Amino acid sequence: MTQEDLSRLGRNYILTGQYTEIYFPSKGVRYIAINDNVDTINGESELAPFLNILNEMHARQTSKKVKAAMHTRFANGAHYGAYAPLGYVKDPDKKGHLLIDPETRWIVEKIFDLAVHGRGAASITRILVEEKVPTPGWLNYERYGTFANIYAGAPAEKAYAWTIAQVKSILKEETYIGHSVHNKQSNISFKNKKKVRKPQEEWYRVENTHEAIISEEVFQKVQELIASRRRKRRNGTTQIFAGLIKCADCGWSLAYGENKQNKNPYGYYHCSKNGQGLRQCSMHYIRYDVLYAYVLARLQYWSMLAQKDEDKLLKRLLNVSDRERNSAKKKQAAELKKAEKRKAEVDGLFAKMYEDWSAGRITEYNFNMLSEKYQNEQKELETKIRQLHEMMEAAVQTAADAEKWIALMKQYVNPVELTAELLNTLIEKITVHEAVKGEDGSREQEVEIYYRFIGKID
Repeated sequence: MTQEDLSRLGRNYILTGQYTEIYFPSKGVRYIAINDNVDTINGESELAPFLNILNEMHARQTSKKVKAAMHTRFANGAHYGAYAPLGYVKDPDKKGHLLIDPETRWIVEKIFDLAVHGRGAASITRILVEEKVPTPGWLNYERYGTFANIYAGAPAEKAYAWTIAQVKSILKEETYIGHSVHNKQSNISFKNKKKVRKPQEEWYRVENTHEAIISEEVFQKVQELIASRRRKRRNGTTQIFAGLIKCADCGWSLAYGENKQNKNPYGYYHCSKNGQGLRQCSMHYIRYDVLYAYVLARLQYWSMLAQKDEDKLLKRLLNVSDRERNSAKKKQAAELKKAEKRKAEVDGLFAKMYEDWSAGRITEYNFNMLSEKYQNEQKELETKIRQLHEMMEAAVQTAADAEKWIALMKQYVNPVELTAELLNTLIEKITVHEAVKGEDGSREQEVEIYYRFIGKID
């Protein structure tokens, strides 16, 4: 491996030294830094550690200079983001200055108007989605072509797929009252790029740097409403199912809630796509204690089998895996056949449309409009076909996977309680279906547990 000098390998003297003195020799790699006269074939260089320290000092000084320049811009109230915030555009005549965007300011005004009249973030989000108000990301894509990986060929509803986090961010943004606030977060150091939030006393807050869209009075009223609506802190207990429990229909995580109206309060889960106020999915309500008891019972059952007869359990798991795999394979094969058939139809329609345009049977306007439609559908179908092929290939289950899971299960002998560690070790996800009424009027609900390495076996 040859480079111009040691700084090309790295400017962290500890890691650079680890590579040149330990890693490269252990792997039989010859490393040469031409300008620094370093060649590992000649053994360790006595000068290299000092050069690495100097390289790190250079990086440290450069980082300080960049920060100083940025802080100067912060102190002047200049805008430095890649894009202007929603409702504004960058001033073409003055770098770092914002101008009100007459085409999008109404969106900001609408959000604050809803908030000042008592609407919460979830309610505002639902209204924006229902009224098909374009998101900031979609507007940037339309104007500048950015975020093409997200929006190109995406369904139409992606253009107004607002989230509660976006609405909350806008409602707290002082940009809309004409102020600039910077340095809210920064990297831990020039070596560690992890972002950390800074205390307010270290923020750069410059007032009246540009024209306001929202009045100070309205903004402060909204902040008071947000503060009064904020939930009290919980007692610090960890939600052991966090990240594991999903909606069987939409795939979103289930959110945790508490019913404190009854004499005996209890916890429950519900689909977050319903609970966020978007109402794009049904409730999928399940009580915490019911879910807890069911999952614990299933883990106790499999733990007992793992301790009692490992070979018998292995055979059973492989048989179940075969049934699941064959069932999934049939379903995926049918979807693949349907997608490939439709793609062939679209390809044929596109070819015929081109012939009609060449022969003058359709106008160029209609050709361009239909062309975009068919091309988008072609991309969607190609993606779906590729994903189905990948899913069918990944569905192959091996005995090694089952053995791994049994080995994990044997670590937990007859568990008497659930913990986040136990659940995340043994389970990949838990899907909850919508409850239905049985023939006798009782409430019935399907819960599926997908275990690590082996998937669904119950």
